[in-house]
Amino acid sequence: MKNISIVIPVYNSENSIGGLCEQLIKSLSILYNLEIVLVNDRSKDNSDAVCVALFEKYPDRICFYSLAKNVGEHNAVMAGLNHATGDYVVIMDDDFQNPASEVPLLVEEAIRKGCDVVYSQYEEKKHSLFRNLGSSFNDAVANVMLKKPKHLYLSSFKVMSRFVVDQVIRYDLPFSYIDGLILRVTDNIGVVNVHHEERADGKSGYTLKKLVSLWLNMFTSFSILPLRVAIILGFIFSFLGLVLGIQTLIERIMNPNLPLGWSQLIVAVSIFAGVQLVAIGMTGEYVGRIFLSQSKKPQFTIRTAYEKKKALE
Repeated sequence: MKNISIVIPVYNSENSIGGLCEQLIKSLSILYNLEIVLVNDRSKDNSDAVCVALFEKYPDRICFYSLAKNVGEHNAVMAGLNHATGDYVVIMDDDFQNPASEVPLLVEEAIRKGCDVVYSQYEEKKHSLFRNLGSSFNDAVANVMLKKPKHLYLSSFKVMSRFVVDQVIRYDLPFSYIDGLILRVTDNIGVVNVHHEERADGKSGYTLKKLVSLWLNMFTSFSILPLRVAIILGFIFSFLGLVLGIQTLIERIMNPNLPLGWSQLIVAVSIFAGVQLVAIGMTGEYVGRIFLSQSKKPQFTIRTAYEKKKALE
């Protein structure tokens, strides 16, 4: 049987993670040599105790890592990938929106076609309107920044080969974006249509702040395109400033008594000051990330590890 690891980042899911793990073990243990890697991203509820109980119940199937600080979904996934041992590694959420029965569809597609990565694609997404709008924006940005194939939806529910996992975990800087790292490594990517269920409990942990942070990771960690855009905007608005200057000079020559436009001056200053602030801010973001990377800010810090008996040993 194939060795399969399932990495699940856990955040405020005390009411769902137990049932999900039970379903995964019941439906997949007969098909694969199964390992479930749970990573608690400093949940505010009782998720930690639930995960410990799961480990104690299934020490041959479940490994659990409790992080000392909330680091976000992608860094929590990186913690799981660094400890997953399967030939194929599935990443899925903790909220039951991806049924356990769908996992074999992704794994078998990867095995049958020899894909490095297989993403899920939803016939109908059951996320909130806010989350769907964020995903659409993220998808459009990824097309430009990451050179993502336009038909590919970057779902969090996917399976990766051992080769891709080994390449992804070589990235040890603090600004992880899993899909960006995958697209750096390979273009041998498959897609499988799956069902998407309503969230079983609670609400999504993705706030506007977290989505902006994710987009900044994509902007600044995988491309220098924003800096190039700032340069182009600088040239464009410099040209517009030259045009305005010439226009003002001509008006002054043609009609010496014509008062110079106060509103025109304010608009010009506002535009140029705005462009300068954007360019400086973007440059500062890059410099700040370089500083944090050089200062060895960790991706994650594991407070407690429960791995008494690895599933795939």
